[in-house]
Amino acid sequence: MSEELKEMRTGYTDAITALAARNKDIVVLEADLMNCTGTANFKKTYPGQFVNVGIAEANMVGIAAGLSAVGKIPFASSFGCFSSRRVHDQFFISANYAQLNVKLIGMDPGVTAAMNGGTHMPFEDIALMRVIPHLTVVEPSDYYGLAAFVREAAETYGCVYLRYPRKPVPVIYGENERFQFGKAKLLREGKDLTFVCLGSLLVNEALKARETLAAEGIDAGILDLLTVKPLDSEAILDRAGKAKVLITAENAQLEGGVGSAVAALLLEKGVSVTFGRIGIQDEFGEVGTQDYLAKRFGLTADKLAAKARELLA
Repeated sequence: MSEELKEMRTGYTDAITALAARNKDIVVLEADLMNCTGTANFKKTYPGQFVNVGIAEANMVGIAAGLSAVGKIPFASSFGCFSSRRVHDQFFISANYAQLNVKLIGMDPGVTAAMNGGTHMPFEDIALMRVIPHLTVVEPSDYYGLAAFVREAAETYGCVYLRYPRKPVPVIYGENERFQFGKAKLLREGKDLTFVCLGSLLVNEALKARETLAAEGIDAGILDLLTVKPLDSEAILDRAGKAKVLITAENAQLEGGVGSAVAALLLEKGVSVTFGRIGIQDEFGEVGTQDYLAKRFGLTADKLAAKARELLA
């Protein structure tokens, strides 16, 4: 596991700034969170391609839809709780139903909201976004993946929901790694089980769990899902056919999330594999450090390893 850390929000701002330099149709919208998202410098550099709507997230999505309707490529960002729960109807109708080209950013998903507390902790954003027809839902796991998916979003017509933590996370991929919507990446092979993970927190916890299990003679693989919708069914079914156990791991509610999507896929395809899920189990968030919250809600390497032992037994 890499010891190098790179700030995720810098991955967003680096990518969007480079895009704006080449394409005047790129527009960044903010709900008065420039210091949190890191786009304050973007505003200074490209003031004509920046709109701060104030603390009015639903209006922000409506404005983004209007900009898309006249040919712009809007990226609208806020904390994940506001980008999912608060603006869901506006995003559903004004952007997706209208078949426009709005890129919505949900920052600090799940326990990465940390000290902002339970009201700002969007455990349910994946479930909300998965049910919107034709919407692409993505969670990169490091700086380079985030930057690549921002570029992919700008170059691909259609609505996208992109969730990521803003703070530094371990670097997993190289600068030249290629990413594509709907394509997972197999980080580690494993003949005994595979962790199907979404996001930096769970991918890195799975890497730790793999080391623990290896010391016990258990060979664990890791599939970095990256895209929730469209789901990389081929990669998941491939792992289900090669490992004895499949365990999904996500920083979100289990119901309606990645675990639900993978369970439905396995059942529909008639795949026989021992299956388990790690995630939030029908609870609200609370205030705390990310480390405390990860332990509180069972999103740790210890929990992943314990679930692996339980299912292999």
